[in-house]
Amino acid sequence: MAWNEPGGGRRNPWGDGGGGGGKNQPPDLEEMLKNLKQRIAGIFGGRSGGAGRHGGDVPIGTGGLGWLILGLLAIWVVVDSFHVLDQRERGVVLRFGKADRILEPGPRFTLPRPIERVERVDVTQVRSMSSRVAMLTRDENLVNIDFAVQYTAADAEKFLFRVRDVEETLAQVAEAAVRQVVGSRTLDDVQVGNRLEFTSEARTIMQKLLDSYEAGISVSIVNFQDVMVPEQVKDAFDDAIKAREDEQRVINDARAYAADVVPKANGRKARVLAEANAYKESVVARAQGDARRFTLLAEQYRAAPEVTRKRLYLETMQEVLSKSPKILIDGDKGNNMLYLPLDKLVPPPPERTGASASGGEGR
Repeated sequence: MAWNEPGGGRRNPWGDGGGGGGKNQPPDLEEMLKNLKQRIAGIFGGRSGGAGRHGGDVPIGTGGLGWLILGLLAIWVVVDSFHVLDQRERGVVLRFGKADRILEPGPRFTLPRPIERVERVDVTQVRSMSSRVAMLTRDENLVNIDFAVQYTAADAEKFLFRVRDVEETLAQVAEAAVRQVVGSRTLDDVQVGNRLEFTSEARTIMQKLLDSYEAGISVSIVNFQDVMVPEQVKDAFDDAIKAREDEQRVINDARAYAADVVPKANGRKARVLAEANAYKESVVARAQGDARRFTLLAEQYRAAPEVTRKRLYLETMQEVLSKSPKILIDGDKGNNMLYLPLDKLVPPPPERTGASASGGEGR
């Protein structure tokens, strides 16, 4: 039944029962606090006396509570002062907010907070950032470049405190380095040139800038992921690239043809030179032999002119008659007519070719 139901009298929600008798009074707040103190003192070993509605002060024992607080404080100091760093980490100790020293891997001790605080930095983790920027080349062409940078924290203290925003600083330094590299080259060099040379130069520029900022960053890799021209001129650049590819294909075909023809020509050249040298040696040797023979004949002729002259005549006639057909006729056996088949005894001259015959007719 609700305390304010009609017919039942008004019941006091703060009282201890009863219908309409008694006064409506709120609970005694002081008594409630004393009861709470007694219970806490009983838990931590204190003494508690009787407590009525208006009882006297209750003595509370503080020995157990003090020891408990000291124990919790000692545990907190030990836990907060002991640190274990693995091989990937370095710890930066802050004493009252100022960098004091670097903790190497292994178990280490520091003063508890708020005196000293340890910031852990993973110096082996490879971090990365990427960006896309539009820039001008040396020949004033616009090009969009997507690049990515991978880096590590080389110095934990500088990495944490020397620059305000590591990502923003690295992005600006990377953009400046890429602009310097691209701005010193033409568009053809950027698109079809040696990417490794470009990225190596950009990495060197970035590292110098970051070292001057004392950022504590070591740049591992700079990579040009994509190099694109704006959409408005993409078709024209595609045509130019296709023309360069056709040019290169024609050059390669010409080189292949030269690689096939030149060795053959060199072989023919060597063969002709060898034949010419052989012919030269043969002619020279024959001329020298003829000269030697003439010298010997001249000496013999001086010694016996008639004999030498007759011998030369006979040798000459022998050489001439040995190369021509011969017919012997005995003219002392009457005046009979002899039939000589000269067409069969003497071979006909070789026929002229059509080209030579036509040329003769023309003449």
